[in-house]
Amino acid sequence: MADDSNENKTTIRILCRKLLLITKSESGIQWLIGSPFLPTFTIVSTFRCINTLTSDPLSPDFSKESDDMRALLPRGFEVIGSLIVSTSNPNVEGSARDAIDASDHPEKYVWERGCILHCELPIKLPVYYSVKDPKDAENMLKRATEAVAAKFRDPKTTYVLETVDESMTEALQPIIIQNRDYDLEDTSQKSNTKSLLCSHFCFEDRKHKSPSVENADKIQVSLFLATSGPSVKPPAPCAEYIPGEAKLLVVEYKVKVICYATKDLLLMDAISKLIIPGLVDQLHTMKNMTLPNLLSQHPKLHPHHFIPPGFLHPITAIYDSLYGETEMKQVEIRKCLHMRLGLPLDRPLLRIASAIDLLTAKEGASGNILRKGTPLLKDVHIGIPSSGVHGGVVSLVQGSYEYYHYLQDGFDDSGWGCAYRSLQTIVSWFKIQQYTAIHVPSHREIQESLVEIGDKDASFIGSRDWIGAIELSFVLDKLLGVSCKVINVRSGDELPEKCRELAMHFETQGTPIMIGGGVLAYTLLGVDYNEASGDCAFLILDPHYTGSDDIKKIVNGGWCGWKKAVDSKGKHFFLHNKFYNLLLPQRPNMV
Repeated sequence: MADDSNENKTTIRILCRKLLLITKSESGIQWLIGSPFLPTFTIVSTFRCINTLTSDPLSPDFSKESDDMRALLPRGFEVIGSLIVSTSNPNVEGSARDAIDASDHPEKYVWERGCILHCELPIKLPVYYSVKDPKDAENMLKRATEAVAAKFRDPKTTYVLETVDESMTEALQPIIIQNRDYDLEDTSQKSNTKSLLCSHFCFEDRKHKSPSVENADKIQVSLFLATSGPSVKPPAPCAEYIPGEAKLLVVEYKVKVICYATKDLLLMDAISKLIIPGLVDQLHTMKNMTLPNLLSQHPKLHPHHFIPPGFLHPITAIYDSLYGETEMKQVEIRKCLHMRLGLPLDRPLLRIASAIDLLTAKEGASGNILRKGTPLLKDVHIGIPSSGVHGGVVSLVQGSYEYYHYLQDGFDDSGWGCAYRSLQTIVSWFKIQQYTAIHVPSHREIQESLVEIGDKDASFIGSRDWIGAIELSFVLDKLLGVSCKVINVRSGDELPEKCRELAMHFETQGTPIMIGGGVLAYTLLGVDYNEASGDCAFLILDPHYTGSDDIKKIVNGGWCGWKKAVDSKGKHFFLHNKFYNLLLPQRPNMV
């Protein structure tokens, strides 16, 4: 990996945050992913090889691996090498690190110089086949697919490129490129288009934004197929005769392709070298996925784009929407993707709810969820001053949540809705972490759920009756399928005794906790606990706040902050004469 000569040393630049080839504990093959637009030996990510020969686990099944890479990777990224990792050599990690030039700002390195091209295209393929020979349908689909792929390169096919940045005060005119432009001599009429770079649609005002996939410059590519006009070849009458009874099957696809390009790439090259090959690759991938069940259960295939945690570039997964996401075949597909990308196998990072629309992704959209209307505050505990526990260990909620409190959405629940608001915060956590695609329920929907399961009478709907931890567990089970653990304490004075158990919950489950006692409910986001001294503090998110969503006002007012069971003035935060129930939602073990 590095020459002995100090004057001529080859260095590998590592941009991915988690380098699987170094951190993996077991042997295996790693594909090194780079880009032809970046310097040689620049690694942006690593993928595991999961298709190997039965006779030799260190020999890849190149055909399957190649097909998978073409489907997953956007054009503009590609496999630039591979590495066999062996646990038998203890010096592998040290020798590898000696040749690594790690980047402190990997997103900046990739996305300040690059942009995204995006193209969507609905396709309908008519497939006629004989009832006596249904196998012929497969051949017809293959021929129809090749005919569409040929259309992408047809001289009369037109590509229209335009910006998708709605914030631009001065709109840029779309750029029109035809495939035949590549074959024409450069005239004054065509020279302007031929010399335009991707930077034509890139804007200087993005420099104040953090470089990332979501904030990158984006170019929308639309495709128009010529359906009329003079034919290239002399037309001749033709007819195809299919003896016996025939059937028509219409195969529908929606191709969705994204590509990575540097800003100094010619727009014409972006079409010919990225968009067209990307369309062809995805079309053939969908055809291969369709063929095994073409007549029995015609698949409904849809591409989805994801940015998994720690990845600098998006990946594309094609799912069959004919089945639900909990259907075992779909679960196994996601498990394979998690294994390939080195993602944990106990949380849903590649569900459809996690998919992003790069054309509408906004900076700071936690969990890639776009909320209609005014967005709620997220993760208000970040940056909160220390708890004051000397020598304590802090255990916090894992992931993002939204802060729900009194009087939000113009709904007056002051004095009775604190547990409802705590439940809404908990549901938002599960939604943002992609465990569910349901919307956060309203007070009425929460009440309706309790009536439906028989816990409450019909008169409960529309009332201002309180609910507690047990009711919250019923709603989470009904709406999300989430199970909960409940801890009962006889007095607020006993809550510090539960700190070790609460810390374990945040370390292993990471979900927000609801604390209910008397007529009050709070959301617990973490604990700071010194096991030796027993000193502890609770990070409380208070749903009783009635003001505007001003994070400074919330933090300075103590509506989100560390609370001790008994403060320095002897004041009890938790009442000693009230019993408390703590609701600990359990993270589903799922992908």
